[in-house]
Amino acid sequence: MSDVGSEEFEEEQGPYLGEYEGDRNDAGERHGVGKAVLPNGDTYQGQYEHGQRNGQGTYRFKNGARYIGEYYMNKKHGQGTFYYPDGSKYEGGWVDDQRQGHGVYTYTNGDTYDGEWMNHQRHGQGVYTYADTGSKYVGTWALGKQEGAGECIHLNHRFQGNFVNSNPFGTGKYVFDIGCEQHGEFLHVEQDKGEGEDEDPISATVLKWKADKVTAMTLWTPVEELKKQPAAPGEVKESEIQATGPEPTIAEDKEETDLVSEVGKEPEVEPEGTQALSTAPEEVEE
Repeated sequence: MSDVGSEEFEEEQGPYLGEYEGDRNDAGERHGVGKAVLPNGDTYQGQYEHGQRNGQGTYRFKNGARYIGEYYMNKKHGQGTFYYPDGSKYEGGWVDDQRQGHGVYTYTNGDTYDGEWMNHQRHGQGVYTYADTGSKYVGTWALGKQEGAGECIHLNHRFQGNFVNSNPFGTGKYVFDIGCEQHGEFLHVEQDKGEGEDEDPISATVLKWKADKVTAMTLWTPVEELKKQPAAPGEVKESEIQATGPEPTIAEDKEETDLVSEVGKEPEVEPEGTQALSTAPEEVEE
């Protein structure tokens, strides 16, 4: 069975729309408050306007998913909460059946994302919190990926820099609660993993932190500005010394060191079938 919703089928009198109890207008359309049991077993209880879900309502899918919120012309539109069958939950803005605007997604493993959405994906400014460590990514997102200026906050240090495809890339710095910073850059290095079944070489991209120097605390400026300015000692801000997660080793030379923190850890993704679960069937009167 499809999670999209009821599949209407033709009878002699027209398409079968399921059972309905509630208000109707003079034209016989569902109009006002009512409850519908759709042909596939889904149910909707809430407001109607001229035969379509319009206003506040609750839609229950037969697989256990549930949406409570606003509708416009049969689609989720406005503010609403969607409970997914895997236990995850989204609470926030919707536009044309898509997560859009500001919203909070709680994943099955306890991770949360609090920020902007567009077309069902994390997009804009947002904060992703990892439940198992309490670490956070605070920064820019593009089409579901960490992209642009961002900050990974851990228990006793933080990383500030630029991100590409959810991985740190280019110049950045670690800020430690002992009152110093380690500047450097992240490199994406190809490593040979041997030969595959067809005797073709297999390689994998590995993150490498190339340390440059250790300095006193400075105010953080996004990576584009860091490239234009020399690193100089500055004012120490206590607000820059928060965080959660393991501490990377401080290297005072320019040797490449392996990444030893959660910088670049892939965020949880929405469950498969989310798009389908978020789309309820249309109920159109003849």
